[in-house]
Amino acid sequence: MSVRRATQPTALLVPAFAVVAGVLVPLVYLVLRAGEADWDELRALVWRRRTLRLLGNTLALSAGVLVLGTALALPLAWLATRADFPGRRWVTLLGVLPLTMPAYVMAYVLLASTGGTGTLAQVFGVHVPRVSGYPGALLALGLTTFPYLFLNLRSAFQGLDPALEESARSLGQSAGRTFVRIVLPQLRPAFYAGALLILLHVLGDFGVVSLVRFETFSFAIYLQYSAAYDRIYAAWLALMLLGLTGGTLWLEARLLRGRVFHRSDSGSAKRVRRVSLGRWTLPVYVFLSVLVMSCFVLPAITLSYWLDTGTATSLSKIGEALGRSVMASLPAAVLAGVFALPLAYLSVRYASKLTRGIERVAYLGYATPPLAFALAYVFFTLRAVPVLYQTLTLLVIGYTLHFLAEGLGPVRSAMYQAPPRLEEAARSLGRRAFPAFMMVTFPLVRRGVLAGSALVFLSAMKELPITFLLAPVGYQTLALGVWSATREAVFDIAAPYALVLIVFSAGFVGLVLAERGR
Repeated sequence: MSVRRATQPTALLVPAFAVVAGVLVPLVYLVLRAGEADWDELRALVWRRRTLRLLGNTLALSAGVLVLGTALALPLAWLATRADFPGRRWVTLLGVLPLTMPAYVMAYVLLASTGGTGTLAQVFGVHVPRVSGYPGALLALGLTTFPYLFLNLRSAFQGLDPALEESARSLGQSAGRTFVRIVLPQLRPAFYAGALLILLHVLGDFGVVSLVRFETFSFAIYLQYSAAYDRIYAAWLALMLLGLTGGTLWLEARLLRGRVFHRSDSGSAKRVRRVSLGRWTLPVYVFLSVLVMSCFVLPAITLSYWLDTGTATSLSKIGEALGRSVMASLPAAVLAGVFALPLAYLSVRYASKLTRGIERVAYLGYATPPLAFALAYVFFTLRAVPVLYQTLTLLVIGYTLHFLAEGLGPVRSAMYQAPPRLEEAARSLGRRAFPAFMMVTFPLVRRGVLAGSALVFLSAMKELPITFLLAPVGYQTLALGVWSATREAVFDIAAPYALVLIVFSAGFVGLVLAERGR
């Protein structure tokens, strides 16, 4: 239950407005930098053929990854919730674990396992042409982002009332027609939510497209910034990318507007009766086997091969990269928790247009493609506070504000479950506002703060484009270790960085899943 009051506490508005300034001010500087181009130069930049090709490549990759993700996630979600076959309990794990592998690590696996010197040729004698360009980007992103759609569809399947399907079947509809006409329409909200996450990841991806050499807006921004030093064109490319993400957010909201997908009667939902696969058992096992081979077996073989036959990377370098990753990610996670708490408190306890607007700005920081977000901070610091440029402080700030929305969600959910009457009772007994909050409410939302901070920490550990643009010169993290070595095709050097990153991410995801299970 939310409490509406006339005015918001000033002490809480200070960190809230700091978040607003941290997200919006750099974006304003990005617009100002783009505005430095004269109109003739602007027309030449925006309407030249290369820009149209970048737009076509970006849209084609986004559509392809969404199609591939749907082809993987939809049957997996159905198998996990509706099918009855041996081993079905492992399907959910198969649909979640690919989240532990960053997309650029999957790109490394594809590049290191194919071609004449790749793992498949050297170990099995199977020559597969080097996977690069559009196919490489499609596979790397599709195999690592489909869990976002799987998790949403799985939850939607679990929430459906099977009585609707039974009614359709009793009226003579076949299983296939029932699924298309009854089930699929009810999955739209889950599909839109998962598709939105996939599209935002694809539009903001930099690591994969730079490694497989497929030119999208993100790759072009990197080239203009690092090679051509054309900052104005890079700014316009970043704004175009922002326009695509904004259009994606608008489309998702537009598709869901005015639609109702819940039950209107007061009846109770029936228990789901699982379906025997029958003659589809073998194709299902083939499908699951191909997915296991692609997401787990091939990466394991590739990493093992390059670790065993390649040039050994000293443990001190790996430890230094891990330490630097933690050194930047841990403060960002703590700061995200610190800022998420007052934002969630304002949005729940003092709901208003102002607090909703502040919350949306926090989500805008997450929706902004990371390369464009980092580029905005480059422009801002060079113009306003050059002393911050390429410092660890700036990197921590970038992580915090970009991933703040991930930390805000769990805190906001926990705040909704904390009864405001307990805090009001403490106030009536003479406690001031802050001591009352810390004594009564904070213990109830503490796990939400920890969960949100953990998500921010994990995301920051894997983050590449923000690290690439904002980190101090020579500041090597695990993500940069994988990317820089893979870019030079030194796969043996990249292998230990990739392995540590995967193991670390897998352990962290396991802890988060175990916590959610409890």
